[in-house]
Amino acid sequence: MPDSTPTDPSAPEATPVATPEVAAPAVPAVEIHLGDAVRLRQPLRYLKTADPMPMLRPPDLVDPGEVGRVVEIRALDLRAIRFRRGTFLINATDLETAPADG
Repeated sequence: MPDSTPTDPSAPEATPVATPEVAAPAVPAVEIHLGDAVRLRQPLRYLKTADPMPMLRPPDLVDPGEVGRVVEIRALDLRAIRFRRGTFLINATDLETAPADG
């Protein structure tokens, strides 16, 4: 059925308004291997333990700038990192390499 809405031929055509897409800042891909020294890029909302039955823990268990060691590589780009107060599962994009003595 044709559209029965009257149109004004002198009216300008409606043009869709382009909305700028806000993209997340690109995180450079850094290869993180077993045994590497790493630290968090930014504070996390929570930490997930690397136990057989994982639990969510508060983020203050890892101090800012604290260096941990990669002890396990898991699926979905997760790494098990051993810090001073425990071993936690952290996404590789949330990690950066650190000097081993730091």
